[in-house]
Amino acid sequence: MKRVKRLVFRVSLLLLFSSVLSYHEAVAQVKTGIEVLRDRQFDLLQGKRVGLVTNPTGVDSHLRSTIDILHEHVNLTLLFGPEHGVRGDFSAGDHVQNAVDEKTGVPVYSLYGKNRKPGPEALEKVDVIVYDIQDIGTRSYTYISTMGLVMEAAAEMDKEVIILDRPNPLGGDRVEGPLVEEGFHSFISQYEIPYIYGLTCGELALMLNGQGMLHTSKKCRLQVVPMEGWSRNMTFDRTGLQWVPTSPHIPDYRTAFCYPATGIIGELDPAMIGIGYTLPFQVLATGHIDAGRLSSAMNALGLEGVIFRPIYFKPYYMSGKGIPMQGVQIHLTDLSAGNLTSIQFWFLQEARRLDPAFDPFEGKEDRYRMFDYGCGSDHLRISMQENFDFERLQEYWNGAEEQFRILSSEYYLYTR
Repeated sequence: MKRVKRLVFRVSLLLLFSSVLSYHEAVAQVKTGIEVLRDRQFDLLQGKRVGLVTNPTGVDSHLRSTIDILHEHVNLTLLFGPEHGVRGDFSAGDHVQNAVDEKTGVPVYSLYGKNRKPGPEALEKVDVIVYDIQDIGTRSYTYISTMGLVMEAAAEMDKEVIILDRPNPLGGDRVEGPLVEEGFHSFISQYEIPYIYGLTCGELALMLNGQGMLHTSKKCRLQVVPMEGWSRNMTFDRTGLQWVPTSPHIPDYRTAFCYPATGIIGELDPAMIGIGYTLPFQVLATGHIDAGRLSSAMNALGLEGVIFRPIYFKPYYMSGKGIPMQGVQIHLTDLSAGNLTSIQFWFLQEARRLDPAFDPFEGKEDRYRMFDYGCGSDHLRISMQENFDFERLQEYWNGAEEQFRILSSEYYLYTR
């Protein structure tokens, strides 16, 4: 009997060890661009006046800021503040002010206020601009627009740009949504790319430069410091990296997956997608359609990689504060499966079928432009307003994906 117990104990230990080993095999430790550059003794920056575009997500694996790292090792002469600021001390939409970074004493030049593109007076103070920001792989997130405008300004002034690469948290295989059409370019749709573009920021920068997508006649003098250990099929949960909130409403990497699933219709009503509650971008709700019926309708669609459950809540702040809401919470069961961007439009379709009076576009004419910018054109909005039938829009919404994959694959720095 004792021998049997010892055998069971040994088998249990073996299974435990095996599970721990398989976990560590599944979760790599990716080395981001800033750490690769540090291993190279900051060779690309030696003897140069360095400008840095970054925010709180620009950190090493020990969560030390790229600002502080570069300030210690190179001649850091200027910081460039994107949306939310270099230290994250501005709210969404707030103008970032020119200032001086208190910790380092380095001047901060705002790229999210009166100027969104560096001017000659700023670029005269630097020889090279370094970009180090964790993005979320979605076109409407303003950081990639800032990156592109910095590249344009640098090209015009013959300044060098170095991208310190970071993972696309959605992985490098997911591409969704149509290309931006003429007349619908904006700061949330700066370039002709899909809503989810399946590239790291370094790969995207190479493509913008190589394909002549920058709004300038000159190409940027561009270098990318690639990551080590990242592959295209790797979502953020498999990188071994810590998630630093990319903005106040993206507190964890799973929210980065929900952002493209709800963010476009959130331009009509933020409360409808949980902004103002504890689950930003993770819910789809109305004020009156029964949550149980809505969750049943959404689950009946059989969408891959997602389950919906009923939810009831009252937003704590913003326009919907204190107003009872009910709808569905989005539970992603497979981060590599399904079509994220379509979820919000299936919701519009099913909510309308449950209640023919449901119309989130009504009275929101002042928000149409932002909705259309998110979509990349007004085609989806006009069609949905006619009959709320997203099923017939599948070919339109997904039609550019393969074409873009072929184009963008020329600029891949990483394999599967």
